[in-house]
Amino acid sequence: MPDMSVEPYRDITFDKDGDVDARQRDRLARLEVTDLVMFAHGWNNSPSVAAQLYSAFFAPFPGLLSASPGVRLGYAGVVWPSMKFTDEPVPDFKPSVFGPSTEPGLDEATQDALIELFPGHRATVERLARLLDEQPESETAFAEFGVLARQLAEVPAGGLESGFTDDLPQDEQGPPAVLYEDALTMCRKFTLALEETGAMTEQSGVRSFSLGGGLKKVWKGAKELLRQTTYYAMKRRAGTVGELGLGPLLGQLARSSPDVRVHLVGHSQGARLVSFALRGLPDGVRNVKSLTLLQGAFSHYAFAPSLPHSPHSGGALRSMEHRVDGPVVACYSRHDSALGVIYPLASSLAGDDASAVGPDKRWWAMGHDGIQAVGQTSRITLEQALRDGIPGSGCVNVDTASVVRRGGPPAGAHSDICHEELARVVVAAGRIGR
Repeated sequence: MPDMSVEPYRDITFDKDGDVDARQRDRLARLEVTDLVMFAHGWNNSPSVAAQLYSAFFAPFPGLLSASPGVRLGYAGVVWPSMKFTDEPVPDFKPSVFGPSTEPGLDEATQDALIELFPGHRATVERLARLLDEQPESETAFAEFGVLARQLAEVPAGGLESGFTDDLPQDEQGPPAVLYEDALTMCRKFTLALEETGAMTEQSGVRSFSLGGGLKKVWKGAKELLRQTTYYAMKRRAGTVGELGLGPLLGQLARSSPDVRVHLVGHSQGARLVSFALRGLPDGVRNVKSLTLLQGAFSHYAFAPSLPHSPHSGGALRSMEHRVDGPVVACYSRHDSALGVIYPLASSLAGDDASAVGPDKRWWAMGHDGIQAVGQTSRITLEQALRDGIPGSGCVNVDTASVVRRGGPPAGAHSDICHEELARVVVAAGRIGR
């Protein structure tokens, strides 16, 4: 485990059903602090990699609070079962942390991560890897690939996760294209989307990326189908862990340490996790003083009381911002191609016209343009937030594109979050030291 840049720091680990490590829970409760920043990672391959992320993100905090001697700040990293494909570079992290890219195939580290994430599916993962290696120019092979990839995302019989899938009402959101669209059609759509992100280059061994003239080049889109199917399952899991795990834990912390001010931070699907924790807060608990969402990989309408395209329906988190005794801050960047290009396509309905998906705001992510359709939401730039502060309550959108801008295809700047400026946003949102 890498050294942590701050103290006191605690890991807090949940399993896929939201059950917490009891020993870690008890150690967290014994922290003697005034404020506690709890950060939930998005996709990653191991607790060790999560610890590297937490160490890098937390590093600026002590310096930012050096003039606030009355603040005793504690740190916690939420660890939950997820994974990351190794071909997605993370700014400031050594490539060796995530392994080499073997596009469009699956390297051994990614196969191992899939097998660990989806127990009992070793044969399925191995067959998927063989198909990506062989790249047969056969519609039958793509149909088989689609069936196998989607088997990984199935909720086991009796599994808890089925109730935590949707950001919007089922009649507005499903059936999602990533699970129900014809597999070859979806692979073709992803191939075009990857071209838009810059992932399709001559270095990948494909000379032409138009969709005519053969199927071999479409296997790059097949790998993206597998990636997005996997991330769909993790999105569901994030909701489960948030509502059934982190939310009740915060309630226990309110009882054992009633004066501790909690500041929740989440990146990517971890942003969904900490947001769904609000649904799991016991009635009357008011210890969450701020919620900061970094490149949130869930619907920008999740907090909406009424959807623009369906006024009778609201998001899965409607009115949940009122459970925060402070602001809900959504940081977003136009340089995040994972959310700006790939996410809308994966989230769209089966049968939607691919050319219309991008402009259709029903499928946009919070990390692309912030929280939408919530009344009196403030919208400010990062520079304004750092100069003037952040409103003390309600929803606040902060355009962080001035710093969240680095990263290669296909994810773009999705993971470019370890910046002092973003640490300052967390401090400002929580009124830490004021």
